[in-house]
This record gives sequence, C-alpha cells and structure tokens, in this order.
Amino acid sequence: MSAVSTPPTAPGSTGPTPSASSASSGSTPVRRDAEATKAAILKAARHLLARHAHADITLKAVAERAGVSAPLILKYFGNKDTLFARVMSFEADADALLDAPLDGLGRHMVRHVLVSQTRQGADPLLRIVFAPLHGEQGDILRANFRTQVTARLTARLDGPDAGLRAELAVAGLLGLGVMFGIARSTHVRAAALEDIVDRYAPAVQAHLTPGDAG
Repeated sequence: MSAVSTPPTAPGSTGPTPSASSASSGSTPVRRDAEATKAAILKAARHLLARHAHADITLKAVAERAGVSAPLILKYFGNKDTLFARVMSFEADADALLDAPLDGLGRHMVRHVLVSQTRQGADPLLRIVFAPLHGEQGDILRANFRTQVTARLTARLDGPDAGLRAELAVAGLLGLGVMFGIARSTHVRAAALEDIVDRYAPAVQAHLTPGDAG
C-alpha cells in the first residue's frame, strides 16, 4: 500500500506542483504588494502634509488614510521622521519629471503634471505650494525643491540665464498643477489632455530651449 501511495508525491506529480510553483512565483506578487503598500503610505502622508502641520500628523492618521496598520508603517519606514524625510524629498518625482530629451522636455513635463493629476489624483511637485504652512519642515521642502528639481533642470540647460529659465519653466508647471488640481478649474479639467499639452507645452519649452525664451 505504501508503494501505491508514493507516486502522487513523486516529483512531477500534481501533488507538490502547486506549492512549488507558488513558492517560486510568490515572491513577485509579494514584492509588488509591498511596493504598492509603500506607495499608499507615502501618498497618505503627502495628503496629510498638504493639510496639516508636520507636528500634528500622527502615524495613526497616516495608517488610517493609507488603509494599513501603524506597525506596518514602522516596518517599512522605521519611524515618523524617516517617513516624512521621504515625503519631503523630490528626488523620485524629479527623476520622472525630467525623463525626456531636452528638445521634448517641455511637452513631457506638461503631460507628466496632467497625468499625475488625472490618474493618481495628485501631483507630488505641488507639495512645494504648501511649504509656507510647515515651519521648519517648510524650509526643508523649499531647500529640497531647489536642489532636487530646479537645480537639476538648470544643469541641463544651455545658454544664458539657465537658472532663471529653469525656474520660470517650473513655475509654469506649478501654475498648471494648481489650476487643475487645487482650483479645479472647469475648462482646464474639461479639456482633452493632449489639447492642453499642445497649447501649454510650447510656453514651457520656450524657457528650456536657447533662443526660444523671451
């Protein structure tokens, strides 16, 4: 009888295959879930930071908004200071914003702002708009924004007044983001995304390309 019962557990049989496959493939969904959870936590913290002083935000409030437990936030980020250091960094946002050749960067940046608003419900760059509300943390936000966004853009520009042109280009993006996401302007939000890109991108690109600005 034992000889008869052995084949179902032999290699290649249907018995161990599900657990073997789930063990080998399970790591990818786990990693994906972890990244999605981290993203949800960061989004929740950004939302709260845009509306409340840093000192008034608790991990419990972040956890409730993100739909997770406070211990899970500690698992991923260690503590509140580490979490908000990530929230107040623009590095990853700048990577995505500036990920295009210079001659098409204006169009890419305008589309990025609009896609962030329409698909994600927020544009991380707009955190800088709320910096004056946050005292010392506001100073950190401003310093990070200057070094991680406008200074990086400045370094990519040729020609005179690169710093001024970079700041004017970013100002245009922030203005569009405010009108779309904060003021929730009727006509801007009703227009087709590509129509706004076609109309707005040349004004941004004019600051980026030597000879087109001014």
